[in-house]
Amino acid sequence: MAARVLSDFAEEVVIVEPDQLDDEATGPGAPHRHQLHALLAMGHAQLERWFPGITGELTAGGAQLGSGRAVRFYVDGRPRPPLDDVEMLGATRPFIERTVRRRTRELPHVRFLAGRGQGLLVRGDRVCGVRYAPAGHEHETTLAADLVVDAMGRSSRLSSWLGQEGWPVPPVERMRIDLGYATAAFHRGSELPGTVIAHSTPGPESGYQPACCEPGALAAVENSRWTVVLAGYAGQRPTRDPREFIARMRRCVAPLREVAEHCELQGDVGTFHFRESRRRLFRATSRFPGGLVAVGDAMASVNPVYGQGLTLATLQAHALAMYLRSGAAPHAPAWDYFCRADVFIDAGWKLSTTADLAQPHVTGPYPRGYPLIRWVGDKITQASVRDPEINRVYMDVLHMRRHPRTLTRAHVLLRTARVLLDR
Repeated sequence: MAARVLSDFAEEVVIVEPDQLDDEATGPGAPHRHQLHALLAMGHAQLERWFPGITGELTAGGAQLGSGRAVRFYVDGRPRPPLDDVEMLGATRPFIERTVRRRTRELPHVRFLAGRGQGLLVRGDRVCGVRYAPAGHEHETTLAADLVVDAMGRSSRLSSWLGQEGWPVPPVERMRIDLGYATAAFHRGSELPGTVIAHSTPGPESGYQPACCEPGALAAVENSRWTVVLAGYAGQRPTRDPREFIARMRRCVAPLREVAEHCELQGDVGTFHFRESRRRLFRATSRFPGGLVAVGDAMASVNPVYGQGLTLATLQAHALAMYLRSGAAPHAPAWDYFCRADVFIDAGWKLSTTADLAQPHVTGPYPRGYPLIRWVGDKITQASVRDPEINRVYMDVLHMRRHPRTLTRAHVLLRTARVLLDR
């Protein structure tokens, strides 16, 4: 996504890619690639904006596009009112990545280099390139650049590179959540006609615990498959045992129960452990070199059960485009870019961490006024299951089409009170 944006502004864009990606777009650099990923409505819109027609390509290849009753969200086992203007794409992450990568390769000013970044080239007060080791070689070589983008993901080494060059290291904010999740694929037949996405989470009525039903989701994806993910915290993390996985599906909402009863498991159950959400606070540094930005999980990595990761990546690419379109000089410190990107990151961070703090094993840090925030959030969640208007605002926030502060506006709070009092 960053390369696509930069192709509108740069004479040449070079992607240094360490993974030897096969035809399935898998590689060791992102071991969670095969887990179920969600592209929220705003992420889907951004993907189509920067790669026009990509939705048609994906659906022609077997991806499923759903809206209205084809996209089902449940809270405490109860379905939310459907929304006709919320579109979600059912596809695996490798399939989406493979299509995005092919479209990116077709851009006239973009080229790929197989290799691994080793450090920054710094001249004076700006970054002027990178050091990297080409694939299959131990020796380093250099690549000059006017602007360097760190897209190295959650395990980015940018902080250590900055420290080695004598620059302040951005502080990191963390919240330990100890999440485990597991994904499995099932054959998709004629069951659940018209269903593309089903998503289930515990809510306030169950104390955000899997008392009513297991937290999980399914998506209709390419190659006539269902992809199913189940999640759990601390001692409730799912395992690789297929019998346990199917037993947990039978304790979830109706769509997952039906797949467990009628569909054949294909392959193994894959698990992943997500220990903590974290974000790098670039704007908290006293100095920062020019010619350098970061995108994606290199900036922030939040609880994946809310499906924000892919969408945040597209929005940060959008922020990069807005920054460059403003006429910013690429050699200057990119404070304005980080400010723009933080608008989206703050929204995702507040939404996910506020929800995570409802788990008894998550011990903070708590934001100021958290008990009131939690109480109001619980009431809005309860009302959103019953009232289509509140649900529309709630889902717009969830899909990152509106900022979370929208939920605190007077008309939303007043309608929430009326809905709960009428009940």
